[in-house]
Amino acid sequence: MTDRARLISAFITPFGLFEWNRMPFGLKNAPQIYQRMIDNALYGFTRIPKMAGDLERLDVFEAGEPEGPGKPSVLGRRSYIDDILLCDRVGDLLEACDKWNLSISVVKSFWGMPNVEYLGHKVSHDGLEANPKDLSALTDLEFPGSLRAMQSFLGSLNYYSRFIEDYAIFASVLYELREIDYAAMEKGMNLASTSIRIPGSRHNDQGSG
Repeated sequence: MTDRARLISAFITPFGLFEWNRMPFGLKNAPQIYQRMIDNALYGFTRIPKMAGDLERLDVFEAGEPEGPGKPSVLGRRSYIDDILLCDRVGDLLEACDKWNLSISVVKSFWGMPNVEYLGHKVSHDGLEANPKDLSALTDLEFPGSLRAMQSFLGSLNYYSRFIEDYAIFASVLYELREIDYAAMEKGMNLASTSIRIPGSRHNDQGSG
């Protein structure tokens, strides 16, 4: 926090006047300022576009395996080159964090992983993917039978809305449902279940008197 920002964000308590030394996330613009700082610090690390002069066939492999099965290994390990470049990349990243006075939690960090699970998503070099475990839980959800249950149901789907094709179109129809619509659906379902439970009637005996 700058001196001016400390004066502006100061607050009074029964124990005296307090000023922030570091930016708290309770401030309105704190998340945007924090994300901008992270983007500036990690510029060049988050996304590396391919240059026009890059070769189509590279000697560095995404999965640690060469494209040609007959390609000889390096010192008995095909991922040896990838490991060297990974360590070099991590060194540059740590140097950038030190320059911007950023700290990294060792316990919460994963290094050299092809993909990691984070906040219900799977992050890899391909981008952001939905976690299959959470998707299976969503597909097992029963269709809601009330307006409140529908709101909760849509809230669960909104988290993965980017992975659902034409989600806005389907969700708009569900958002327009009213409580009276659910009552009509419940009545129709009860009628259907009642008709299923009705015992079969016998045919009339034409030969009886």
